[in-house]
Amino acid sequence: MGQSHTYNCKTIWTGAGDSGTKNYHSYGRDYDVLVDGKATIAGSSDPAFHGDPARHNPEDMLLASVSSCHMLWYLHLCAVNKITVTSYVDAAEGIMSEAEDGSGRFEKITLRPTIIITENSDSEKAMTLHHDANKMCFIANTLNCTVAHEVTITSA
Repeated sequence: MGQSHTYNCKTIWTGAGDSGTKNYHSYGRDYDVLVDGKATIAGSSDPAFHGDPARHNPEDMLLASVSSCHMLWYLHLCAVNKITVTSYVDAAEGIMSEAEDGSGRFEKITLRPTIIITENSDSEKAMTLHHDANKMCFIANTLNCTVAHEVTITSA
């Protein structure tokens, strides 16, 4: 077995107001996520669930986690395979479905990275490394939904 890593955060609900959860409309969905030594993440629920649209919601953060984990693995794999990436922008999309009882789940996440590599880099290898990055991504390996890729690679 490989190494084990432990991560910690503190999530503090800040939306109690004067009456707490007296009823569904009486409380705010705002919270702060604190990780020692890092900037606080201001969170809320999605606006569809009475959240603050100016704050990150758990669905935003899950999608950002998948996108950034994939990107970081992809950049690592490109570096060790002598492919020079000069730009990487991902327009990721997640589709979540709600059930009749109000529960829900992500059905699919699609990563749409647009990548620029140097002219002397192997564009075919650069494309195949997305499969490897998906296989290595800690977050994608944890999910029970499909993580698809629609990649655009150009040489500069």
